[in-house]
Amino acid sequence: MSISPILLDIAEKFETERLIIRSPLWGDGAVINSAICESIEELRPWMPWAQQIPTIEQSEENVRVARLKFLERSDLRLHLFYKETGEFIGGSGLHRIDWTARKFEIGYWIRTSQSGKGLMTEAIDGITHFAIHQLSANRIEIRCDSNNIRSERIAERLGFTLEGILRSDIRDITGILRDTLVFAKVRGQEF
Repeated sequence: MSISPILLDIAEKFETERLIIRSPLWGDGAVINSAICESIEELRPWMPWAQQIPTIEQSEENVRVARLKFLERSDLRLHLFYKETGEFIGGSGLHRIDWTARKFEIGYWIRTSQSGKGLMTEAIDGITHFAIHQLSANRIEIRCDSNNIRSERIAERLGFTLEGILRSDIRDITGILRDTLVFAKVRGQEF
């Protein structure tokens, strides 16, 4: 890639059937904090950042850093809102970006009250299409703890290929080594 990523015009908002998916904005901290507070017990086993409930100020600071990273194109966090009510339902984004290879990793979490409705599957499908059509992705990955069955099922439902299992890849929140599942879609094969 010959152009600097910071010069790329990247849409800050797009929609799926039920969701508005957009970049982080100043002021999002309070709604994100509320979702984290509601969902902390479900997030804690999988998300290193969810070991303690943050203050509203910490959540706002985190959002502002995410906004800056979005603008510099080093990490593209995305916030998910339910169209019908405007409620914040979870977070996702394109992480561990390699602009030269056009490789992205999708991460995601959903607030407890919105789980089980297919919203995260819809969001990840929309983000995958966004990465393919707007960012010219060549490779999109989903990595998850081998014990996180719900996350694994999303990747499978959306046709991501399980490429491998990284055995004893990383320590979980309890300090025990865990396996990581690596799913991917690759240009020319899955899209």
